[in-house]
Amino acid sequence: MLGHSHAVSGALAWAATATVLPEFGVALGPRDILVGTLLTAGAALVPDLDHPDSTIANFLGPPSELLARVVSFLSGGHRHGTHSLLFIALAWLGTWAGVAYLGRNFVLVTVFILLALAIRALHLCPPGNGVKVYGTIGTLSLVGTFAVANWLPGVWDWLPWSMAIGCAAHILGDCLTDRGCPLLWPVKGRFGIPVVSRTGNAVETWVLVPLMTVATLALLWFTTAAPAAIQAVGY
Repeated sequence: MLGHSHAVSGALAWAATATVLPEFGVALGPRDILVGTLLTAGAALVPDLDHPDSTIANFLGPPSELLARVVSFLSGGHRHGTHSLLFIALAWLGTWAGVAYLGRNFVLVTVFILLALAIRALHLCPPGNGVKVYGTIGTLSLVGTFAVANWLPGVWDWLPWSMAIGCAAHILGDCLTDRGCPLLWPVKGRFGIPVVSRTGNAVETWVLVPLMTVATLALLWFTTAAPAAIQAVGY
C-alpha cells in the first residue's frame, strides 16, 4: 500500500482502539485521542524503513535513506523482518524503553518525527520537495511538539501503544496485498488476503482510503466531540 494509505490506516487504528486502551491502564482524554491519531498515522510508516524508496526513508534525506538501507539489510529486505509480529512487539518495547530510560528528550524527538511523517503522508503540506515543503513540515511539527510538551502529559503513557498500533495497522494493510507479510518472521511463510492486487490501484485509492477516512472521522466524533456535546447540554 502507499504511504498515504498506511497513514490513514494508522489514524483509523488509533481511533478504533482508543476506547480499549484504558483496559491496559492508559487513560486517554479527548486531546490524547486527537493527537494520538496523528502520531499513529506517522507510526504506520515505520515498517517501511526497510525500503530505501519509501516515504520514511526519504523524509530526512541522505541520513534516513542510509538508515533504511541498513534496516533493509538487517531485516532481509523489503517486507521481511519489519513486517512481522516480532517487529510490532519490538516497536512497543523499544518505545517503552526509550520513554522509561531516556525520558523527555526521547519522547519529544519521537513526537516530532511521527508528526513530520504524518504531515508528509497525509498531504498536510505543499506537494513536492524543497525549502517550502520541508519548512512547512518542520514548522508544523515543532508547533505540535511544543503543544504536546506543555499540554499533553499523558503522551508518556500511551506513546508505546501509538507506535505499536501504527506498525500493526501498516502490516495488516500490507496483508491485504498479493504479496502478504511474513507475520511469523524469521519463520518462513507469508500470510495475506489479496484484496489490493497492485499498490495504488483503484480499490486502494478510491475505496479503501475513503472508507478509512470516513470511519476515522466518525470514530473521532463519537470518542471526543459527542461526549463533550452531551455533557454541554446536561445529559
